[in-house]
Amino acid sequence: MAERSSWSLSGALRGMFAKKTIDDETWDDLEDALITADFGPDLTEAIVADLRSKVARYNTTDPKDLQRMLREGIEERLARFDTTLKLSDRPAVVLVVGVNGVGKTTTIGKFAKFLGNYGRSVLVGAADTFRAAAVDQLATWAERAGASIVRPQQQGQDPASVAFQTIERAKLEGFEIVLIDTAGRLQTKGGLMDELTKIRRVIEKQAPIAEVLLVLDATTGQNGLAQAEAFVEHAGVTGLVLTKLDGSAKGGFVLSVQDKTGIPIKLVGQGEGIGDLTGFTPHVFAQQLVG
Repeated sequence: MAERSSWSLSGALRGMFAKKTIDDETWDDLEDALITADFGPDLTEAIVADLRSKVARYNTTDPKDLQRMLREGIEERLARFDTTLKLSDRPAVVLVVGVNGVGKTTTIGKFAKFLGNYGRSVLVGAADTFRAAAVDQLATWAERAGASIVRPQQQGQDPASVAFQTIERAKLEGFEIVLIDTAGRLQTKGGLMDELTKIRRVIEKQAPIAEVLLVLDATTGQNGLAQAEAFVEHAGVTGLVLTKLDGSAKGGFVLSVQDKTGIPIKLVGQGEGIGDLTGFTPHVFAQQLVG
């Protein structure tokens, strides 16, 4: 499997589009490349069918035309969704949800840094109170990002009360943006979703929730999405954050996840550093993916 890890969609396509003409092999190679890049069979089929009809309509045999059409088609699919973060409320409250292990805590730190770069004051609420390590890790990342943090007063404190205290402090001290970390796992799924509902209820008594962001690990692809489905169903998710989107080997997951959930991707993480989280731009992404 070692050679697979260095595979990239843009690399596979480069060879394909460098050929002299579009032939049967081109279509087979394109289909294989899209499947390998985690587009999923349904989306791959739809994209290839769309491209075949365009190639026929424009009567072209030039692979460069096919490359342009693929890039434009991907961009068009991504642009159906509004990827803008809605952060105009003061304080703008963002609930961050996701399965443990997807990089939720580090994402909050990176997001705090991202917002700080735009001159916004950020307060982080450590409402994942069931894991002491999560609170310490979040505090470290908040400090690195130059953000303030509200920690639980004791381990296992009611998460909703931490969220309440966080909003209270934000209003008192005039913080512009609040990021609330939540648990990724409890003993039962129902328990976790009930917990999230309670946190939401408590927050909404004090301030509207601007965004509910679901963090997904791009390297886990469809499996990660299956694990996170309860959040999509019950947590009122308004946007997705994709972490570990390094290179284009899993780039198709970006399209298939929006397609499957109907939820826009709002942020992408492409590295380990604190500055490696950026807003999602369909045009730039399509360009990186296809070349």
